[in-house]
Amino acid sequence: MQDDPKTLVSTEWLARHLDDPDLRVLDASWHMPDAGRDARSEYDAGHIPGARFFDIEEISDARSELPHMAPPTEKFISRMRAMGVGDGHQVVVYDSAGLFSAARVWWLFKLMGKDDVAVLDGGLPKWQAEGREMEDLPPVIRDRHMTVSRQNHLLRDVTQVAEASKLGSAQILDARAAERYRGDLPEPRPGLRAGHIPGSKNLPFGQLLNPDQTMKSPDDLRAAFEAVGVDLSQPVITSCGSGVTAAILALGLARIGHESWSLYDGSWTEWGAYGDLPVANGDA
Repeated sequence: MQDDPKTLVSTEWLARHLDDPDLRVLDASWHMPDAGRDARSEYDAGHIPGARFFDIEEISDARSELPHMAPPTEKFISRMRAMGVGDGHQVVVYDSAGLFSAARVWWLFKLMGKDDVAVLDGGLPKWQAEGREMEDLPPVIRDRHMTVSRQNHLLRDVTQVAEASKLGSAQILDARAAERYRGDLPEPRPGLRAGHIPGSKNLPFGQLLNPDQTMKSPDDLRAAFEAVGVDLSQPVITSCGSGVTAAILALGLARIGHESWSLYDGSWTEWGAYGDLPVANGDA
């Protein structure tokens, strides 16, 4: 794998740089509400040395009824300063699944204009499988100033997605499992209709990953996008259930150098809840 501190780095890269003074490691583990797991407790029991815990649910927009929507810039700044993360830091984000929720936090840093951020390829499972060091100590926090420059082109709201669906101005790519995309299975969140955004394409996020939950090579990523009919010369809006795995598709697009992408933050949790928005079923 080719390490890129702006998208994806290997466990070997992180091990070499773990003692760098301007490196900040974030544990962004997150689980679906019905998983019966507590990501914070798991972090407290053991994490990569020096890692801070990034609470996806708490570092979000509390004004929204939708889950873990992107926070206001002021809240992001205050939470990062409290964690000792600021300007000039190289950030590496990992999660306990391998490559799942960490990409969401990677996207959030990009949204805030922070470019020196990467996901740890294979995450905590790969790190532990290689017998690398773990600790259960809290990190040493030193306050660091942070400035942000919000990159609104990386975010799409329901109105913009509805326009893209109707006019075809951008391709909408759904990261959910095929059964959920087709509407064959009920949504895990109550009150949501089953199906997908009309005109969207389906690329389950797992198709971008190897069996060990590392990300596929750029050539294989490109092939995966093209196999579901994505025109990589055109803009892409990524979507999923609640904006978490959509970020994996965004990371994959960034890995192959596709620059015209954005993420639908509300995703199906928003679209599926509004009865006045059209829903498609099946493979069409």
